[in-house]
Amino acid sequence: MHRDSIAILRDLIAFPTVSRDGNLDLIAYAEKVLADCGAKILRVQSEDGCKANLHAVIGPEDRPGVMLSGHTDVVPVDGQTWSHDPFTLRAGDGRLFGRGTADMKGFIACVLALAGKTRDKSLKVPLVVALSYDEEVGCLGVRRLLDMMESMPVRPRFCIVGEPTSLQVISAHKGKTAARIECRGVEAHSSLPGNGLNAIHLACDMVGGLRRLQADILRDGHRDDGYEVPHTTVHVGRIQGGTALNIVPNLCWLDFEIRHLPQDDIDGLMAAVRTIAGQIRDDARKNFPQADVLLKPLSSYPPLDTPADAEVVAFVKSLTGGNSTGKISFGTEGGLYTRRLGVPTVVCGPGSIVQAHKPDEYIDESQLAACDAMMDRLLSRLTG
Repeated sequence: MHRDSIAILRDLIAFPTVSRDGNLDLIAYAEKVLADCGAKILRVQSEDGCKANLHAVIGPEDRPGVMLSGHTDVVPVDGQTWSHDPFTLRAGDGRLFGRGTADMKGFIACVLALAGKTRDKSLKVPLVVALSYDEEVGCLGVRRLLDMMESMPVRPRFCIVGEPTSLQVISAHKGKTAARIECRGVEAHSSLPGNGLNAIHLACDMVGGLRRLQADILRDGHRDDGYEVPHTTVHVGRIQGGTALNIVPNLCWLDFEIRHLPQDDIDGLMAAVRTIAGQIRDDARKNFPQADVLLKPLSSYPPLDTPADAEVVAFVKSLTGGNSTGKISFGTEGGLYTRRLGVPTVVCGPGSIVQAHKPDEYIDESQLAACDAMMDRLLSRLTG
């Protein structure tokens, strides 16, 4: 018997699929739901076997279908004050509370509920379900799924990534590149600072260089008022260095990110970062030849830039009943689907990103119901 999306969401929330941990129990649950619908299922595991992507096709496999994509991992709850167990679904005042309700197990629940409705239907167009891991730490896990999909004889016609957009059709988002700057100085006693090279000072110089780069972007870079933040941003999020106050530190590192508009050249921006690092290193080496400033990549994903008049945009608008399209500053796996597979992609899912990653994360029941209605319209298209 078909189970509704709220019942499925309750089960999904109970799997504590924080990115640092595994997701195999949730994947096994989804496999069972999809297998009961006659889906052809492929599991694509991580290199260590502790996590997995899932690819499933319901209906004919010899023609392009509609792919619904979601990530199974959630962000940690450490250090957050929740009013209840974050991995137990709680309902109240028309809202459903729990880690991942908005980002993005609410969408996955609607997808699995849709799959249940296909059991007594004959699909003329296939439904493709793609579930990934490690999206929250840089869209890492889906790349192994894409490796597999690149060799498939038939690729999806359209892709809907169900990140929380309050069911507005999103045609574009920024790309992101994250990296670490490692600054190496020379230790000395703090009473004789001239005998050493303070790595924290080098890192501060690097932060200053990144801030100047941001100023250059604001002055000379592209601007797109379709985004809430209409320009490319440079952000330093972590810095760490030193071991004791009375030691001139010989090591300090900082992590930064660039979230860039599709029109801005990320390779050129990263080249500018390397130039800044090289200048700081060369100045330091005039007195301390062993000084260094190293750039180490952490993660990256491309922007999404689907034309607003693309067929996929009109198709998903017809499912939601909405007329507008938008652009978002946060990233998704959507850019990878277009870049790697050439599949026209939009982002559209229930819930609000404002509620994501916070204590007492929630999704409105009305949003889940609206997503179910969207899925019902999709089912009519797939059967008709």
